[in-house]
Amino acid sequence: ACALGRTPPPSPPSAVRCQAAGACFSAHLANSTYTESRSACGRRRGDLAWVSGEAELRLLLGLLAAAGSAPSLFWVGLKRNASACTDADQPLRGFSWDGGGAAPREVPAALGRWVKEPVRSCLAVRCAGLHLAAAAPGGDRGWGWKE
Repeated sequence: ACALGRTPPPSPPSAVRCQAAGACFSAHLANSTYTESRSACGRRRGDLAWVSGEAELRLLLGLLAAAGSAPSLFWVGLKRNASACTDADQPLRGFSWDGGGAAPREVPAALGRWVKEPVRSCLAVRCAGLHLAAAAPGGDRGWGWKE
């Protein structure tokens, strides 16, 4: 999932969603690594997606649902550098948003939902993605971050 500038690139309508007064997000369904995904967003003049609040999360979840995705892990710009340690007291557990642009420095505690707690470490670069579960009977999909 990519965070793009304020003007979306030409794409199928279901593959791009924009905030009223903010960035546009796009979904790209491919089996790729974090590094490959980051490069693909860069070729689209963007960065891996970020989430600063519930509005962005709803927009991103809606975009991924419209893309017809099965239960999957989607790369977003969530990364923990080797010099940073896992911090169980923080919503993002020591991870931060990679890249520049409008990526937030912090997120609300409500967005600190993890499918599985990340490995406790201070030694290696780690990436996390947005994990989407299958739709529940009511149509809602579960979500959470996953290393």
